[in-house]
Amino acid sequence: MHEMSLAESIRDLIETQARKERFNRVRTVELEIGQLASVDSAALRFALDIALRGTPADGAELVIAEPAGQAWCMHCARTVELAQRGDGCPACGGYQLAVTGGDQMRVSGLLVD
Repeated sequence: MHEMSLAESIRDLIETQARKERFNRVRTVELEIGQLASVDSAALRFALDIALRGTPADGAELVIAEPAGQAWCMHCARTVELAQRGDGCPACGGYQLAVTGGDQMRVSGLLVD
């Protein structure tokens, strides 16, 4: 499960920032995981529960925003929302789509003491 390696990377980022910014406790971790990012949010929550133990973010609230996927349809020349990769254009049914958003994952914020 690649969510565990993502959780470990998030842990490393938090620990680096804690040393750099000199904070002792993280109350909230805010993540943005696009619907096309190929990340299972429930599995990531579970992995973070394990990976953050004994760190400044141990017990922190996890807030996950899941923006919709977006793509440019080359057939109808529109930007459309996509629920998952492989779906056709909801406007024209075409499959010539270039993903333009909702495929990233990032730490969008930390609420710290």
